[in-house]
Amino acid sequence: MTGRARVRARGQALTGSPRRPDCSRNDESMAVRTPQSEKETSTSCGHRETTKLTQQYGLSAGVSGCTLLERGGKTRCNFQDLGVNTRETMAHVKDCKTGFSGIPVKVVTNLYSLGLPREWQLYQYHVTFNPELESKRLRLALLYSHTELLGKAKAFDGTILFLSQKLENQVTELVSVTKRGETVNITITLTNQLVSSSPVCIQFFNIILKKVLKKLSMYQVGRNFYSPSDPVEIPQHKLTLWPGFAVSITQFENSVMLSADVSHKVLRSETVLEFMTSLYTRIDSACFIQTCEKELVGLILLTRYNNKTYRIDDIDWCVKPTDTFPKRDGTEISYVDYYKQQYDIVLTDLNQPMLVSRLKSKQNSTVEPRVVHLVPELCYLTGLTSQAISDFRLMKDLAQEMHLNPEQRQQRLSRLADNIQSIKEARLELEMWGLQLGCQVSLTGRVAPTEKILMREQTCLPMSAGDWSKDMRNMKIIGVQPLDNWLMLCSNRNGELAENLLNCLKRVGGPMGFPIEYPRIVQVQESPMAFLRAVQQHVNPEVQLVMCVLSSNQKDCYDSIKKFLSLDRPVPSQCVLARTLNKQGMMMSVATKIAMQIICKLGGELWAVDIPLKSLMVIGIDVNKDALNKGSSVVGFVASTNSKITRWFSRCILRNTGTDVADCLKVCMKGAISKWHKYNCELPARIIVYRDGVADGQLKMVVDYEVPQLLSVLTELTTNYSPKVSVIVVRKKCIPRFFAEANRSLQNPPVGTIVDTEATRPEWYDFYLISQLARQGTVNPTYYNVVYDNSGLKPDHMQRLTYKMCHLYYNWPGLIRVPAPCQYAHKLTFLVGQSIHREPSLELADKLFYL
Repeated sequence: MTGRARVRARGQALTGSPRRPDCSRNDESMAVRTPQSEKETSTSCGHRETTKLTQQYGLSAGVSGCTLLERGGKTRCNFQDLGVNTRETMAHVKDCKTGFSGIPVKVVTNLYSLGLPREWQLYQYHVTFNPELESKRLRLALLYSHTELLGKAKAFDGTILFLSQKLENQVTELVSVTKRGETVNITITLTNQLVSSSPVCIQFFNIILKKVLKKLSMYQVGRNFYSPSDPVEIPQHKLTLWPGFAVSITQFENSVMLSADVSHKVLRSETVLEFMTSLYTRIDSACFIQTCEKELVGLILLTRYNNKTYRIDDIDWCVKPTDTFPKRDGTEISYVDYYKQQYDIVLTDLNQPMLVSRLKSKQNSTVEPRVVHLVPELCYLTGLTSQAISDFRLMKDLAQEMHLNPEQRQQRLSRLADNIQSIKEARLELEMWGLQLGCQVSLTGRVAPTEKILMREQTCLPMSAGDWSKDMRNMKIIGVQPLDNWLMLCSNRNGELAENLLNCLKRVGGPMGFPIEYPRIVQVQESPMAFLRAVQQHVNPEVQLVMCVLSSNQKDCYDSIKKFLSLDRPVPSQCVLARTLNKQGMMMSVATKIAMQIICKLGGELWAVDIPLKSLMVIGIDVNKDALNKGSSVVGFVASTNSKITRWFSRCILRNTGTDVADCLKVCMKGAISKWHKYNCELPARIIVYRDGVADGQLKMVVDYEVPQLLSVLTELTTNYSPKVSVIVVRKKCIPRFFAEANRSLQNPPVGTIVDTEATRPEWYDFYLISQLARQGTVNPTYYNVVYDNSGLKPDHMQRLTYKMCHLYYNWPGLIRVPAPCQYAHKLTFLVGQSIHREPSLELADKLFYL
């Protein structure tokens, strides 16, 4: 079947589904998921059974209650994680989880108090109608006719009623009369009295916040809110920025607070139809359909007539704007007439195909997705292409608008707070429920002392934590084997660049204590196949390293080299772009960084920090998507194999949709423990796991399933083996920000700042750490949540150890924002997910071959 015929057949299959544009509207009503029986609804929370493993290891993910939802968009708060309570199982931090060492520093946060009284409660009622009424609109009208009794602050979804004031009786009987004169008896029964910190109240507050932002003429796109009326145009790149905010109301350490941060939505100025037209003029028409689908399917677009985002799941080449679809009343209408009547939009191209988006039901995953047809002429693509991201000038122009320094960010936040206070409708929406936007919260953090960098013969105390490459110049690295049998491939025209690189490598290698011999140089033609054939012909098991000088960043050439040298003939490889070697004034710096990468790929050690704990294994875990196989993801697992934490074992497993991450982790953990025992002749006494890549709502899964599975591996290894174990979830993206006050202005806090009070959560053992230097914009803290810990380490020690781990990433001579094993796991999963798409050979597991 040809590509065109295949698409036609798929289009005909789709036409069997209701073909309609998305004419749904945001509904301000709320839906509440409640347990089935009346007995279950009488309490705000209901315990669920945990697995035997969970009970065995004393883990608790808390309790779950009824889930309150609003139709018409996601919210920023992770409601699935609200009921997870892990701190109660850790006796050593149950009463106090704060550290004390370090230099105190005053910081301003982007958190706002809401002025809730301690005795504030939300009252939940169950409402029944006799006789029963099918129409939700009628139920709303009849109930809201009793405003004098219910008060102004009320929310009703047709079954569940929320009030800010308690009714006089436990059961209230009301009588209403319809327009037809029919009498309806209404019974309102109190089922819950919810405190402000309860999960249902937190969800309720976020729905109120959503209404407040709509009063400010802001539109929700995804999880954030933006102002389309105040766009920032970047015409030279055909881009538009919508300014907006990421907001959330959450229970923090001492009270419920609003967190707000500046956000931007990047929109392309050209429509999907303009993109398709431009693509048609640039490629062969015979492969247009296939190329167009490859470029567009999977992307996110925005329709400006209703400010909603959709995912492009398909392109229906058989449906045109002149075709008709059934309306809800059963009548047929064409897309042309629909957009004219509904939005007063006149479509100009009547022969364009239609984009297909499948809208999944959030309440019921078993329901078939609703198929929506969208007109390319009215759709705008969001985000940036990989080509745009690699455009230096484009990214620089974007950074000027998006990377705000602390002072600029504070001005935007103050403007939002002022608007909420000054616009009457927005302020009253809060006050109606007893909420009042207060001042920004200030708190005291601590700055951890500077770490010493340990080299082979000397100790380095960095002048700048952001980059210590100058401080360690002429210092010898800890250890590496000489590079005396290696291969260099380059094209004929890049031979001189390759020779220059070799000379620079030999010059920088000597002071580092890294002897580099002259390689075997093979010149090839400038084509991916020529490089691959040369690698296949000249690489043998004795070769230590293969270096390729590539003329361009052509992905298929890079991928073919990496795939062959990671799977078929496992040898570490180093690819260098010719344009990088053209920067003559920077060649020594470039050669130094390349030499450091080569040392890591040979299994060498660059530097270390002082680790007081003995027999400690540190593990980093990350999960990434496979770019080729959409239904699978890549699980990366990197573990230290020596007590100095300078050598690593790396394992990667491709996971299908039906396979649990924990099953992959069990295999990796067994391999890591075995490797540690091989090198140290003993098992590790302590194990600390940094789990990155945990998506919103997955915390309960990590606590209830992954942690017990990891612990079960250790008990199965040998009898009487029970190491001290800590599992820490790492989150790189979080709304809270911190600003230090200096000279009557705001700036980024010092590197090493730790925050473990007020901005943390009472039910978690958590803290924030700023471990990277931000040269532009506002620094983003990394959030750490210790979900399991039987080590007995004091909070001070856990925080300091985490800070030390941020010094050990060998691909950068400076601090990074996450512990080194997490970044190693990320680099591993990125290489596999983007280029290899299979599990690398275990012969490379002892080397950082993916840097």
